[in-house]
Amino acid sequence: MTRSTGAVSLRGITKRFGDGPNVLEDVSLDVAEGEFLCLLGASGCGKSTLLNLAAGLDRPSAGTVHVPGGRAALMFQEPALLPWLTAGQNVELALRLRGVAKRDRRDRADELLELVRLRGAGSKRVHELSGGMRQRVAMARALAQDSHVLLMDEPFAALDAITRDVLHEELVRLRESQKLTVLFVTHNVREAVRLGDRVVLLSSRPGRVAKEYPVGIEHPRRIESPEVAKLSVEITDDLRTEIRRHGAH
Repeated sequence: MTRSTGAVSLRGITKRFGDGPNVLEDVSLDVAEGEFLCLLGASGCGKSTLLNLAAGLDRPSAGTVHVPGGRAALMFQEPALLPWLTAGQNVELALRLRGVAKRDRRDRADELLELVRLRGAGSKRVHELSGGMRQRVAMARALAQDSHVLLMDEPFAALDAITRDVLHEELVRLRESQKLTVLFVTHNVREAVRLGDRVVLLSSRPGRVAKEYPVGIEHPRRIESPEVAKLSVEITDDLRTEIRRHGAH
């Protein structure tokens, strides 16, 4: 895949809350257009904070954030669907906030639900959907924001292994078909290697870029494949070293 234009640029990012210690310190990171980059690190190292900064939900204490397209779509660990709306209406809400005309929203929502393999599910209420289906609706809602940059904060962490594996395949498919750039936060090393073009390990607090790993494994990948397992062991060993070095738990 040709990558020429940066989709997300973080330069010298430092972040602290109030008078507390730095959560992130001098983090510089570029995500190339069309790249799938996974962020790993111990709990509390600032992964989600970095994602929120990239999304524009917070501002750094120092440094700059640049998303050339002007905005990025953010997908959380919880689907955060409105329970009084149907699946289709949850997607339509994102279209409404984008300024899409009312007469066009229903058809576009149906198209997006079909894109995430939920054809015909637009009339279902949230309580009628499985965990995996809810995350597909959340993904459709993120795509409704019409951004080619997708920020994902452990979106599959609460799902069972089989559902997670299926959604991994769906995400890879959507990434290719929609030409997405993805910045993906996870605690799961194998998930990062299964999905990413590159894995970035953050040190324990304050979070800094400790090491980067290019993933030269061709798709399709399986989470249990020997190539994925081999790189996962290397990254896990380095993660444990970082945790011991900084006394994190």
